[in-house]
Amino acid sequence: MNAHALVQSRIVAALQALEREGVLPQGLDFAATEVAPPRDAAHGELASNAAMVLAKPARMKPRDIAEKLAAKLGDAPDIAKVEIAGPGFVNLTFVPHFWQGVVAQILKAGDAYGRTDVGAGERINIEYVSANPTGPMHVGHCRGAVFGDALANLLAFVNYDVTREYYINDAGAQVDILARSAYLRYREALGEEIGPIPAGLYPGDYLKPVGARLAAAHGRGLLNLSEQRWLPVVREEAVAAMLAAIKGDLAALNIHHDVFFSERSLTQCGHDEVKVAIDELRAKGMIFEGRLPKPKGHDEADWEDREQTLFRSTAFGDDVDRALQKSDGSYTYFASDLAYHHNKLARGFRHLINVFGADHVGYISRMRAAVTALSEGKADLDIKVCQLVKLLRAGEPVRMSKRAGTFVTLRDVVDEVGRDPVRFMMLYRKNDAPLDFDLAKVLEQSKDNPVFYVQYAHTRAKSVFRNVREVFPHLSEPSPDLRRADLARLTDAGEIDLMRKLAAFPVVLAAAAKSHEPHRLAFYLYDLASAFHAQWTKGNEMPHLRFIQATDGTLTTARLALILANQQVLATGLAILGVHAPVEMR
Repeated sequence: MNAHALVQSRIVAALQALEREGVLPQGLDFAATEVAPPRDAAHGELASNAAMVLAKPARMKPRDIAEKLAAKLGDAPDIAKVEIAGPGFVNLTFVPHFWQGVVAQILKAGDAYGRTDVGAGERINIEYVSANPTGPMHVGHCRGAVFGDALANLLAFVNYDVTREYYINDAGAQVDILARSAYLRYREALGEEIGPIPAGLYPGDYLKPVGARLAAAHGRGLLNLSEQRWLPVVREEAVAAMLAAIKGDLAALNIHHDVFFSERSLTQCGHDEVKVAIDELRAKGMIFEGRLPKPKGHDEADWEDREQTLFRSTAFGDDVDRALQKSDGSYTYFASDLAYHHNKLARGFRHLINVFGADHVGYISRMRAAVTALSEGKADLDIKVCQLVKLLRAGEPVRMSKRAGTFVTLRDVVDEVGRDPVRFMMLYRKNDAPLDFDLAKVLEQSKDNPVFYVQYAHTRAKSVFRNVREVFPHLSEPSPDLRRADLARLTDAGEIDLMRKLAAFPVVLAAAAKSHEPHRLAFYLYDLASAFHAQWTKGNEMPHLRFIQATDGTLTTARLALILANQQVLATGLAILGVHAPVEMR
């Protein structure tokens, strides 16, 4: 049990004792009580909100509950001080031995430290990236890709059964435009002068290799076919080529999906899952024939007021009911999305996460309505929106990629700065806040560059073990002596602070997993690295605080145990974010 969970269990036990004694009424729910470090370190090391949470159901004043709870907790030998603050917070300060035990716990658990059973083995589907297979991935896709992958790692670490999914939008007008664009490059590969790329087609050079492959595979044969015959051939091969390129781009970030689900598969091979989903909702009274009001700002000349098939999404909080079929009888984009989520539910998923780009905010209400209706409220859908990324170099906007034609590609960015800076910095801001990504700053070796600062903390820890060989060869990592270290020697305020931060790791992971916010882990790692660097600096200024004490092997062993625990947590946290924990940095 981690330190925070241990304190929480003690508080619950104390509350249960007060309940048995008649101080608190019977039947109170203690689940909402929690323990966390107070915002102000002067208010203690851990604080409980139990008195405020229980005041209303107990019909008591918060401070009255706090006083009774404090009296119960004050007798514990590892609690140095109990104070009541504000409306009823119970603030706790511990003796050093309490925090020293965290080091022993980490060394025993190794890379399992921080694992909890938050997910209880439940299945969860995370759909992320899902970029249209019409071109290379751009830097905006990169943020959603990294966010989704880190979230998947995080949820798997706390015992969710995670499926990573990519929805291939390979139906609709955009893939026909791709096919026509590729066909133009096919003609070019055969020696034809095609001139400027016509408006409405994809202009990037990335389709030249696709055209060359079409020419090699079909020769001049496609030129003799009507568009109706060559379009499906070129479309299938172009989509396959684009999807292979996308998988390659994702692999450059070490991102790999378990499932690539084709939109076209919803209506192929004699099976129409869109119709199945619509019929299922119709049987529940969720589908009707009606008319929609004209959208605000819509051009009157383009507006078609007609009766159409609608999903009753307003019954689930959406602002308007949603059309499922176009005037030509084909399905709307939303109808395919509805069927896709019907398929996820049919595969047994009851926990769903979709990672959307900033341009899909308008889809949130309708998709939540669809999942609620299809599952009859038995499934939950969380939609996380990744805001735009502004790409800079030394503060100046970066120009578009020549290969893509209209944007900077993900591969361009990874090739220039490397995987680790891209992954860490895409997570070092909350997903729904805009992000400035400066190609120059992410390569700086300074405290102002978070990814360097965190990785440098790991390499510094490694360097201590290389240096100790000259004085105490038996303490080189990993030494069994470290597990037997006399941790009572760790009494400096900076050492205690570092231990407190290490103790918070399981709590940070659990909170980040529950809120689906991996940026919390990135922030935590930076704070942990800062505490470690601060202790290193103190050792430079005050020799008695240096990690290696040539005349005191016992103290050196204790400090190396602390460093190894710190190194372990940094490595585990970076691995969850998908970032390398380096041994050396140049």
